[in-house]
Amino acid sequence: QQLEKEFGVPLLTRIGRKIEFTPEGRYLLQYAKAALVELRKTKDYMQNMGSEAQGILRLGVSRVIAHYQLPRMLKEFLSLYPRVEINVNTGISDEVYELLRNEEIHVGIVRGNYTWPEKKFLLKEENVYIVSKQPIAIEDLPAIPRINYKNSSDFTEEINNWWYERFTAPPLITMQVDTFEICKEMVKNELGYAIIPQIFLSPQDSLHLTEMVTKSGKAVTLNTWLLYHESTTQLDVVNKFVNHLKKLHGMEHS
Repeated sequence: QQLEKEFGVPLLTRIGRKIEFTPEGRYLLQYAKAALVELRKTKDYMQNMGSEAQGILRLGVSRVIAHYQLPRMLKEFLSLYPRVEINVNTGISDEVYELLRNEEIHVGIVRGNYTWPEKKFLLKEENVYIVSKQPIAIEDLPAIPRINYKNSSDFTEEINNWWYERFTAPPLITMQVDTFEICKEMVKNELGYAIIPQIFLSPQDSLHLTEMVTKSGKAVTLNTWLLYHESTTQLDVVNKFVNHLKKLHGMEHS
């Protein structure tokens, strides 16, 4: 009501039991979102004007990397720069990518091959396997139940490309689960096979692994990428974190 009085226009309208924005309200909402982004940037730059790395580092991280690698990364980084405050968002890579595009985070770590026009560095390349309790023949896969896990759209497309290079029939997906760990447990109990990246597998699983290879002989891989806007490296905390990850993964500074 105060905003409507100040601007002299209605910002909300009631339609039945629903309340919706008027065109003026939607415009103001977009302006407010943009203003909050600029305010956040201003705070970040002001906090990074000192000689010591400090302030808030906003990260978006694939939940797989968040589970398996992020805690060690952050522990080592904070031991070097204890005045940095870490703000982490985790999710599937598609969600992290959108956060980065909308400038809600400084750095994104995603799995899959995303079209990113700015800074992009390969952190890890891993093979992908067909996992089963007992050996299975590739040609028999259309008749065998598959246990599926919700992946990024990019990785799902990669799997589908491999599949339809060989088969005309769709896969027999009988289960859709939340995590690769559940996938493995289902496979261990002989409920079907799964397609799982290397990061989730260990010799203790006692599972049969068949490497996914295209007909041309190229291994199907899943890449982990570090993505960020070049402008954010003006923030000392972002620059130091990027270089820290490059050191961890044996890459040179750029």
